[in-house]
Amino acid sequence: MKGLILSGGKGTRLYPLTYTSAKQLIPVANKPVLFRVIEAIRDAGISDIGIVVGDTAEEIKRAVGPGKQWDVNITYIPQDAPLGLAHAVKISRDFLGDDHFVMFLGDNVIQGGISSLIAQFASSSYNSQIVLTQVEQPQQYGVAQLDDQGQIIKLIEKPKEPPSNLALVGIYMFDAHIFEAVNAIKPSWRGELEITDAIQWLVDRGHNVHAYIHRGWWIDTGKPTDMLEANSRVLEELKPTIEGYVDRDSEVDSRVTVEAGAEIINSVVRGPAIIGKDTRIVNAYVGPFTSIYHHCLVENAEISRSIVLEHSQIRNINRRIEDSLIGRHVVVHRSPIRPRAYKFTLGDHSQLGLLGDESS
Repeated sequence: MKGLILSGGKGTRLYPLTYTSAKQLIPVANKPVLFRVIEAIRDAGISDIGIVVGDTAEEIKRAVGPGKQWDVNITYIPQDAPLGLAHAVKISRDFLGDDHFVMFLGDNVIQGGISSLIAQFASSSYNSQIVLTQVEQPQQYGVAQLDDQGQIIKLIEKPKEPPSNLALVGIYMFDAHIFEAVNAIKPSWRGELEITDAIQWLVDRGHNVHAYIHRGWWIDTGKPTDMLEANSRVLEELKPTIEGYVDRDSEVDSRVTVEAGAEIINSVVRGPAIIGKDTRIVNAYVGPFTSIYHHCLVENAEISRSIVLEHSQIRNINRRIEDSLIGRHVVVHRSPIRPRAYKFTLGDHSQLGLLGDESS
């Protein structure tokens, strides 16, 4: 069995961060989402993985490489334009051959991994298995309508009037019949070859398509609020370790991970939280559900429920930063006029001078 990861989207909902970086490489709990997907596929016993790449191909290749760090073999499959998930399957035929495969969207995070799903599919007579979960706004997703026996009746991509609240979560398993389907369907009104249409083609022709309903959490990390929620969920599942330095004047609770080379000086860190390699926290407060990536500095500042990417600095801020997603090489510092409230999504290499004074 092989793995296929789709990592070619532009990430427009995460602008400005994704003007300069692939959305799949934004870290959740200090690990890029794409790395988590690779690990989930590897942990399911799959070592041959194809990654469909687009405009950010070179950045993804630099970050992932040939796959040696995970003990897998990575093949890169270029997609000239984002023409749909079924199109991604179509152009991956040479890599996939006639093998069964799992397709996983590279910006999705799911509780519990996929090992049990892969085992179920491998031991079954299914031609396809799709993963569904209940969502609050099904019109934003591909949606499935099931009969009383749980069999698929209809799949619709982003319907204006959803027939159910069961959304496809971006994890699919197929055998070689899917290639008949992707070659038979036509582009949708969006100009894309929709994977929902391809699966519907299989259903309509009597192929065995199994609907698996996922009961745990699942997050599509397409928006800043989703990234923060995914970060919070994953932080809660981490096994905390202290590999860096915590001085005697600091208070770090038992739900905090401090990575190698990090320093906590005269500070309070409340978990769940993670402090990245070679990051310094000085005279600061880091609150729950915060991930600070490597080579950062937080000094004379407070931050909680936020993600800070690598090589960024937050200095001399006299009001707490919350619910923020801060990019790479960002500098946040105080300017001399009084502040009110701070809430940011900052792109890479930004510098933000905040208004404030010493007494506020």
